Amino acid sequence: MNEPLPVTRAVDHGTAKLMPDVDRERAWLLTVDGAPQSYVDLDEPTHLEFEYARRLGHVLDTLAEPGRPLDALHLGGGALTLPRYLAATRPGSRQDVVEADRALLELVAEHLPLPGEARIALHAADARAWLEAAPGDSADVLVADVFGGSRVPAHLTSVTYAREAARVLRDGGVYLANLADAAPFAFLRSQLATLGTQFEELVLIAEPGVLRGRRFGNAVLAASHRPLDTAALARRTAADAFPARVEHGAPLRDFVRGARPVRDEDAVPSPEPPDGAFGIG
Repeated sequence: MNEPLPVTRAVDHGTAKLMPDVDRERAWLLTVDGAPQSYVDLDEPTHLEFEYARRLGHVLDTLAEPGRPLDALHLGGGALTLPRYLAATRPGSRQDVVEADRALLELVAEHLPLPGEARIALHAADARAWLEAAPGDSADVLVADVFGGSRVPAHLTSVTYAREAARVLRDGGVYLANLADAAPFAFLRSQLATLGTQFEELVLIAEPGVLRGRRFGNAVLAASHRPLDTAALARRTAADAFPARVEHGAPLRDFVRGARPVRDEDAVPSPEPPDGAFGIG
């Protein structure tokens, strides 16, 4: 009689649906127009179901000593999976979440409430506009996971956008992005080239099959002014339930060679996923 029921609601940018996981008592999958957006377990916020979320979590775990609070800015909200994860693994972290879809934020806040002790502020705003107005040197980490439907909006792909991200981050700060592409990786390579105009250190994390060009899939990019702990990342991603490769240094420079940074006037959204790439049964 108390079995949770799916919730469907029209939001600002489509139709959102919250579906309970039959295998986990208080876990939910969020989709928008049928595309999976987030997975949250309210009883176990450290459980990251999606492969790309696990890889972002691995980077977050290695940014500082375990448990140390971070000041984090999240562009893209979804069901607030990573803000919940950071609040659980690094209590006391101060976090801002920017989500363009106000109705989606309201849906998530109503049905998947945040822990009362979490210091997470929600902002209904365009990601780039909010970023441009944010104070400089104010964040330890910036996580960009913004999709309009299943594509990263064009205005979040340019050098001007990357410059604003670098301005908001502190000297030791790290920029993280969830992107999606397939061989020959024109979009992914251009994004690495774009971030390379602002950051000295670049790291790419992706499933081997994606990197070999076998399928369309997610890739996590990390950028900073200081070397990241790639050895620890490689150990974590190789041992994960969904193993991934960590590329950096000379192999990554070879991968990016010939790609050009993106100007605002040339920016385009990330490629449209092929049918069924991110769908659910």
